[in-house]
Amino acid sequence: MRSIWKGSVSFGLVSIGVKLYSATEERDVSFHQVRRSDGSRIRYKRVAEADGEEVPYSEIAKGYQLPSGEVVVLTDEDFADLPLPSARVVDVHQFVPADQIDPIYYAKSYFLEPEKTAIKPYLLLRDALEESDMVGLVKVAIRNREQLATLRVRDGVIVLGTMIWPDEVRAADFGFLDSDVELRPQEQAMARSLVESMAGDFVPEEYTDDYRAALQSVIEAKVEGREIVEAEEPQPTAGNVVDLMSALRASVEAAKKSRGEPAAKKAPAAKDAAPAAAKKAPAKKAAAKKVAEKTAEKPAAKKAPAKKATAAKKATKARKTA
Repeated sequence: MRSIWKGSVSFGLVSIGVKLYSATEERDVSFHQVRRSDGSRIRYKRVAEADGEEVPYSEIAKGYQLPSGEVVVLTDEDFADLPLPSARVVDVHQFVPADQIDPIYYAKSYFLEPEKTAIKPYLLLRDALEESDMVGLVKVAIRNREQLATLRVRDGVIVLGTMIWPDEVRAADFGFLDSDVELRPQEQAMARSLVESMAGDFVPEEYTDDYRAALQSVIEAKVEGREIVEAEEPQPTAGNVVDLMSALRASVEAAKKSRGEPAAKKAPAAKDAAPAAAKKAPAKKAAAKKVAEKTAEKPAAKKAPAKKATAAKKATKARKTA
């Protein structure tokens, strides 16, 4: 990795020399705009709106447009005169509990590596952060822009997480928040059951960018000249889901099935259970009665004498033979 910033962490009266590295990277597939017929690259030129003339980069400045339409031109010298005390210093203002910072404030993460002469104070700060479950609230200037940030620990390394300013967070002003919608206890219980059935631990390796992989396959197929076949994605079926409760129940069963858990047996409705039992009872009695009648009709008594007569014949035959 290549450091993008060098400075120090101001921790009370202690100064810790550090280098800053990007902790994340974009892996999206990038494209150029080209002409469809021959793939010729399309280039953009910086031209002045007033006369259409191309403007060299050295003559480009920043302009702030006033409500009246007039433009205030700011040069590099104007920016250089601005006070920026955090240009080379990560200034720790205070330490706050980690759970007090809403994740909506976080923007980008950076690794902080200590200079060789600052390893010991770096480790002291790292261990203090870990043991206290606190984060350092700091200000730092990266690329000439001062930002609010935090210091926290990840895998034994102090991570600087830049934040947006509080006035940059929009208010969640939506009409449904004031609507009066009745949530039935059964629906709430089923929703909680769905959450519990889908609960688990976060394993980052289980999540991949399938779209990016498919896009890369398309590009490779184009390079190799193979025929590209678009696979049809399975469409989710609604089945007999007709209301919210049915949708929640079906979702719970699907979640359990995906986790290999046995599906719950569907119990009969309370109203239908009693009549069904009443209907089945007479049927059993009638069947028992028919069996008894058939048994009574069988000539069981006639078979017994037949056996005795046969035995008597065998005995007489045996005496004659003797």
